[in-house]
Amino acid sequence: MFRPLIRRTCLALAAAAALATPLQAQTASPAPTVYKVWFLGGQSNMEGFGFTAELPAALRGPVPGVMIFNGQALSDGQAGGGLGLWAPLSPGFGTGFSTDGQRNSLSDRFGPELTFGRRLAERGALPVALVKFARGGSSLMAGVSGFGTWNPSSAEGNGRNQYDSALTTIRTALETRDIDGDGRPDRLEPAGIIWMQGEADAYQRADAAAAYPANLDRLMGLLRAALRVDDLPVVIGRIADSGAGPNGLLMTYSPQVQKAQADWVAADRCAALVSVTKDFQFLPDHWHYLTANYVTLGTAFADAALDLQTRCAP
Repeated sequence: MFRPLIRRTCLALAAAAALATPLQAQTASPAPTVYKVWFLGGQSNMEGFGFTAELPAALRGPVPGVMIFNGQALSDGQAGGGLGLWAPLSPGFGTGFSTDGQRNSLSDRFGPELTFGRRLAERGALPVALVKFARGGSSLMAGVSGFGTWNPSSAEGNGRNQYDSALTTIRTALETRDIDGDGRPDRLEPAGIIWMQGEADAYQRADAAAAYPANLDRLMGLLRAALRVDDLPVVIGRIADSGAGPNGLLMTYSPQVQKAQADWVAADRCAALVSVTKDFQFLPDHWHYLTANYVTLGTAFADAALDLQTRCAP
């Protein structure tokens, strides 16, 4: 007389177990958070010389929904170049920033990454992940500046240079499974490249300036390959000359490098040029922009990047 009750009880337990299985599976393997990843690279004006103390209060805090991985910049040949770890975007990732891959030490400076990330957030492009690697004074041609080179075939520095360190940064950043530390997996999808460099190649060497078109084309192709998207959008920042030289130019060959940048962008359907730098002013060193200029530059990079995405989605 108890068999029908027992059978109904077993059926109810089986049904409950069937309903619980998908929920348990979902709990065990939550859907990943998808981050759009932008690589920011170059030399000192990408590194950033803006002063955090000069920022308005609204720009001094962390940027919700934006993470950054800033790779350690070192001389060619030094071990540890490119190491880093993920952190929320805030001021402090400019010149003087350092990391050993276990702990970040923020500086009192910032670069274009700060308002680049903020502008992306304002335009609804969240969540965002920035991968940054920049080395002040670095050149595309080997042996030009003494601050390192992005030339992938250079044998200087025991064969390891800024290009290799940038690859370390990209690989380490993209291999991280949970970049925001919320216990859920993240999926990182490359969205574009922001490049601010050229002053070293434009300074005094005619051969470096003459080779810049080919060197820029090769490096952008290699960075696209490292991020595994052939037509990945690229935004180039036009170098600016303070004019603090004997002939009205600080960099003898800045016009040639500026032209090379514009020509490369014109020939690539997935590239854009940011030229707001032509109106920038400089610190007393005549090389680096004022704080307000870095605020403007980051915003301009973001607007160009998102506009480029609409016509050249990877």
